[in-house]
Amino acid sequence: MTGTPGGPGAPTVIGVDAGSADLRGADHLAHDLVARLGLPDTTVACTHPVRSGERPHIAVSLALPDADTAASVWHRLVTLLTEADEGRPSSGAALGALRHGPESYADGAALAAAEQHSRARGRAVVYPGAGRLVGTVPLSFLLQHTAIERVTVVGAPSGPGGGPAPDTPVTTRDHVRPLWQGGQLVLPLVPAAGGLLASFEVPDPTPCCADHG
Repeated sequence: MTGTPGGPGAPTVIGVDAGSADLRGADHLAHDLVARLGLPDTTVACTHPVRSGERPHIAVSLALPDADTAASVWHRLVTLLTEADEGRPSSGAALGALRHGPESYADGAALAAAEQHSRARGRAVVYPGAGRLVGTVPLSFLLQHTAIERVTVVGAPSGPGGGPAPDTPVTTRDHVRPLWQGGQLVLPLVPAAGGLLASFEVPDPTPCCADHG
């Protein structure tokens, strides 16, 4: 580990790269870190593809509410990873200029942190209100009670007045993964039977870690 977190302009997004081979594994890692580190409800945890290193894989990022929280979480995370990695390949982590673990994984973690910091890329797994998106909900509920700021309907015209009505039912499949696009969390939807909309991403093969809510 190098450097000390904190100070003016200190970063608030931590990246973690455990070499997850697929989205399901990365989703599990994100949920596990949020739970084991006791992260606040405002945390946004995302997945990010990493194409460098020995093979393509997926890293995660944890956006925290302020620099003090990020600094505290960093120390707990390093302790957690050090203990968890005994007897297995080490994971990497990054917070600003700080690095932990093998260089290739630390670099993947830094990439994930930078992408969520820019709010330009990242697939959100944990975010405010995510646990309320179960079953079928009105579109207005989704936009009012979660961190999702906008939806798009794949194949539908875009532009003013072209979006779905606020009372349109959205079937969540208990698996809602918005994407960072242009500084907003945007949820891609697709038309479904019966006039409903559905999350574009389908659980594969079933929702990861259903007990996480």
